[in-house]
Amino acid sequence: MSLIVEDGTGLSTAESYISVADAGTYHSNRGNAAWAALASDTVREQCLRKATDYMVGTYRDRWQGLRTDADVQALCWPRYGVVIEGVSIDDNVIPEPVKRACCELALKAATAELSPDLTQGVLSEQVGSIAVTYDKSSPQNVRYKAVDAILAPYLASGGGGCSMKLVRT
Repeated sequence: MSLIVEDGTGLSTAESYISVADAGTYHSNRGNAAWAALASDTVREQCLRKATDYMVGTYRDRWQGLRTDADVQALCWPRYGVVIEGVSIDDNVIPEPVKRACCELALKAATAELSPDLTQGVLSEQVGSIAVTYDKSSPQNVRYKAVDAILAPYLASGGGGCSMKLVRT
């Protein structure tokens, strides 16, 4: 089945924020040869679907603004009410950083599970004379800091998607 890419109209059948061709250009421009080395466009489509699914599941409640048609559209974008550095983002586009984040995650999806099942963390382990104690405060799941950084301006910085600048007088 051919990948259905969100075009800014809020498609009910959309599966990805970016096409295989555009993802190929993104990775080629960055020297990510692993993307081109994938077996086929079918595999690339699968990776883009997984990346988009991950983005929907992880960021659904964190995006600024609201979906343009929550009753119809399959994905979190397009949105209205999104303001980046004082500029409103049109409600019929998928911002380039959202597409770039999807590309980064798709490349990771080619070699690893993006949302692995979690198990209870090991606090201490000893094998012979080697002992390891894990940091209790470290996250149990994988975090993709580069993706979080790309998307940071598009995420709400508190409850309700509103933020304000605090100025000391």
